[in-house]
Amino acid sequence: MSAAYATFGLAPAMRAGGVLANGVFQVHRDFVDFIVDGRPLLFQLSDLDAVSPLASDVPPAIFTAQVRSLLLEADAPLPGGRYVIYGCPDCADLACGAVTAAIARDGDDYIWQDFAWQTDEHADLQLNGYHGIGPFRFQGDEYRDALGSLLREAAEAPRRRVLLVGARVALLARLAAALRTIGVGADITDDVDGVPADELRAYGAVAFGRAVGEEQRARIRRAFTDAGVDVTYVDGLAPIVPLLVAQIEHALDRSPLDRRRLTRLVAADGEAGVEVTSPCRVQLTAYRLDRLYRTHTHEVFDGVLEPGRHRIPLDAKAVKGEAFVVARTSGSVLVEPMAR
Repeated sequence: MSAAYATFGLAPAMRAGGVLANGVFQVHRDFVDFIVDGRPLLFQLSDLDAVSPLASDVPPAIFTAQVRSLLLEADAPLPGGRYVIYGCPDCADLACGAVTAAIARDGDDYIWQDFAWQTDEHADLQLNGYHGIGPFRFQGDEYRDALGSLLREAAEAPRRRVLLVGARVALLARLAAALRTIGVGADITDDVDGVPADELRAYGAVAFGRAVGEEQRARIRRAFTDAGVDVTYVDGLAPIVPLLVAQIEHALDRSPLDRRRLTRLVAADGEAGVEVTSPCRVQLTAYRLDRLYRTHTHEVFDGVLEPGRHRIPLDAKAVKGEAFVVARTSGSVLVEPMAR
């Protein structure tokens, strides 16, 4: 085994939820990802829709147990000293499939090796092994420091709640229901005067409808500023629920910009410009409003893109008039209005 060390770290990450073009609801998950040699380990696993065991919405006792398990302070949950590194974002069932690895101590070092895709208690390394990944040797102090920080620090939990402000109550109700379905809390209001600061701190974003005037926006912004609460403000592009959900999902993304798969989206001149940092599946969906303000949805692209910038032609009918493009990977989502 090579004596070379890999660096180990942790960073916030997100499995983007949303209302997909086919009407399916995809659940939002915040989690802590493993950073190996400066890059998310998840990105080395091609286009895998999965989260680490260090998810923000698991009970504290289970989260602590997962951290101590990775520190080898508890027996391995799977035969052969194997641990789940990434699992199903919707449940904890091994039958859905998981990326596992053997974790062991070598002196003061920690070694992750024999990565595999596993759907039952025993891994078949020859058939389902990730032969191009690892082994990774981590310095003990760096490894323990990173994972131990999750136990030592009472870090602020991601605020997966959004405040909706708008004039169309029926639309806001549908939007709130869609957000709650994917695991994002939502409340509707037209005024926050007199709301205690502790309540305002529960929100990670505020979404304004198109009909909300500048005076009302300024008043709400001022209330959050006075309360010392830093939130992301979203200007709703159109009264289209899946589009607004995508905008809010992007606003709630707390992962570092340089560690995202999807980093750029431009929509102009009949094409979409997309930039990705690792091989991944990208889905492009176009939404447009016709003259009667009816919504039309078109899936314009669904395929795996290699790292770099790509120009993808768009069907002229899909982006006619007032139109918007949503780009989605398993970990992030971007939204852009179609430039006229």
